[in-house]
Amino acid sequence: MRTRVIFGCSGRELGAEERAFFRDSQPWGFILFARNIADRGQLRLLVDSLREAVCDARAPVLIDQEGGRVARLRPPNWRERPPAARFGQLYANSNDVAAEAAYLNARLIAADLTEIGVNVDCLPVLDVPVDGADAVIGDRAFARDPAAVIALGRAVIEGLLEGGVLPVMKHIPGHGRATADSHLALPRVATSAEELSATDFVTFRGLNQCPMAMTAHVVYEAIDPQRPATTSPKVIRDVIRGEIGFDGLLMSDDVSMGALEGPISVRTKAALFAGCDVVLHCNGKMEEMKDVADEAKPLEGPALKRAEHALGLLSPSDPFDPADAEVRLTELMGTSA
Repeated sequence: MRTRVIFGCSGRELGAEERAFFRDSQPWGFILFARNIADRGQLRLLVDSLREAVCDARAPVLIDQEGGRVARLRPPNWRERPPAARFGQLYANSNDVAAEAAYLNARLIAADLTEIGVNVDCLPVLDVPVDGADAVIGDRAFARDPAAVIALGRAVIEGLLEGGVLPVMKHIPGHGRATADSHLALPRVATSAEELSATDFVTFRGLNQCPMAMTAHVVYEAIDPQRPATTSPKVIRDVIRGEIGFDGLLMSDDVSMGALEGPISVRTKAALFAGCDVVLHCNGKMEEMKDVADEAKPLEGPALKRAEHALGLLSPSDPFDPADAEVRLTELMGTSA
């Protein structure tokens, strides 16, 4: 039986220890980073070997391919894509142009991913930034207007799904106000629950049919002053599942990030207890992965149903001409994308 975890791996090919570990621990999926990537041929072999290790040709293989600063596939082997804020700028002038551009950009990203066997992209970012927030989100966000974020996020979700790739909206229920980089420290947000509901949460509520979502390592003091969303039963139950109405697969952000405290096994247990369906562990360190695996429960019950529903949305890409799409996208963007 598969377990409620997504693992990274250490390098560009699987070593014997990793292969045996993944075979025994049976993670639900895997995630790729720059350290894993050389070129298309190498990456396709790595993706295939990850799936072979769990004997599942459909196993989720994730990547963070947003465009801009956060992109694992980069030139010269892959075309550079614009950051989300660029589409927000277009939206200010023309809603329709921006939505079409965001859709085409997502279709082109999906074409790059399906070529190498990747079937999940951790996109779109639905966070709404504010003045004074840490730059970790910055131009990864579409805009400060929730209506623009919803419209552009919807276009990206449609583009990825029609391109044969599952989208993951992040960072639920909102990372835009964080004054610290959660890779390094735990952000705390003192904003009232009413204001959070009207701004930060509304983008996720508007797109709550997205098949997957990634939690924010952020404390919302008005809701749970003790725990970040990832490990907060109250935030997950009352806000993510309740107010936002998200019933898709909920995955944690990386439990090895600096925002969380304690042994990695305790972090894993806390995220699953809080209500995350799947725990994400990214750094590929074997000793940490073993500790995570010891706490990663079997994927069953509601978590299994959500996972199966998400994977059930995967289908072959609709007919699509990447060359024509590149020309049209460049025209829409007003400059080379």
